[in-house]
Amino acid sequence: MMEPSSKTFNARILTQINEVKEAEWDAHLPEGSHPFVSWRFLHALEESGCAAEETGWSPRHIWLEDEHGKSLGAAPLYAKLHSQGEYVFDHGWADALARAGGHYYPKLQCSVPFTPAGGPRLLAKSAAHKQALVTAMVSACQQWEMSGIHLTFLQENDRKILNDMGFSTREDRQFHFINRDYKDFDDFLASLTSRKRKNIRKERKAAQDGVVIKRLTGDNLKDEHWDVFYQCYLDTGQRKWGRPYLNREFFARMQETMRDDICLVMAWMDGDPVAAALNFIGSDALYGRNWGALIDKPFLHFELCYYQAIEAGLERGLPRVEAGAQGEHKLSRGYEPVATHSAHYLAHPGLRAAVEDYLVRERQAVEHEIEILGEHTPFKKKES
Repeated sequence: MMEPSSKTFNARILTQINEVKEAEWDAHLPEGSHPFVSWRFLHALEESGCAAEETGWSPRHIWLEDEHGKSLGAAPLYAKLHSQGEYVFDHGWADALARAGGHYYPKLQCSVPFTPAGGPRLLAKSAAHKQALVTAMVSACQQWEMSGIHLTFLQENDRKILNDMGFSTREDRQFHFINRDYKDFDDFLASLTSRKRKNIRKERKAAQDGVVIKRLTGDNLKDEHWDVFYQCYLDTGQRKWGRPYLNREFFARMQETMRDDICLVMAWMDGDPVAAALNFIGSDALYGRNWGALIDKPFLHFELCYYQAIEAGLERGLPRVEAGAQGEHKLSRGYEPVATHSAHYLAHPGLRAAVEDYLVRERQAVEHEIEILGEHTPFKKKES
């Protein structure tokens, strides 16, 4: 495989993340805890077979070095044969290129597989090294004759660098709980209108009726908890989406290597486990990821995924809770609309021009939607 390089830096392509050591990779992460781009998380995806050539996620991570072989940065990168598990939808772009006689796949995807959570993507300390990572991606894309590069769920500093380097930027929206220095859940409730406050209390009372709920992390997490969670995850995932992306071995590796970064919310009725919600703990957010239930109980989903996550985030003093993709129903439960960002390089000039034109209109529509949704949050209106 040809390896891209820039004038100043050398870039290696890692087809397995274990080609470098955990400490070497993680040394390039920003300060704080970023669980999804950690070596442990990405390694678990690969070793479990979830992110592999067989699933259409072939690792092609960029590893940046200077002329003496000293590592300067990294980026999680995958060659993709489809657009599944990304949560930034480009099927229309693929169809347009196919109608024009081109091939959209394979493409390059700089992201965390199956994880619609914001975080660092260009893992380097300096802007120059981040730019070199991007240059290496473009070089690889051209040498391998791929249709483009897609970097998703970006932080602002990475988005700005990509925008300055000519990438097309895209916006979407999610719903996040913002911690405005609330002392506890009741303090959060006090910021809501009376009607919304009463509705949430009513939902929580109904969800908790006859139910025991625990939040488990670290050594309190046991293999039997993961067995139950996986059963719930499979049952709900198969009913809603078909075949779930993650397998039992992946969660076994989470127990082995990342249980201190996890908050698993579990519910029991009459001594039997009935539902579970998986969260990851970062230094600036609690990330809600997967959920499942073996019973249909009103409001249990809201309790485990939203209200328990808020409580867990407040207990840890985290600035926000990210509750994953989609879900306007989160709005009335204290989760506010926020913009998410991605950046795209498309090799085909005609497709690039058409997408650029489309993205201008899409950004305007997303920003307008966020503005409208922001007027319907459950919070008390500030007096002018």
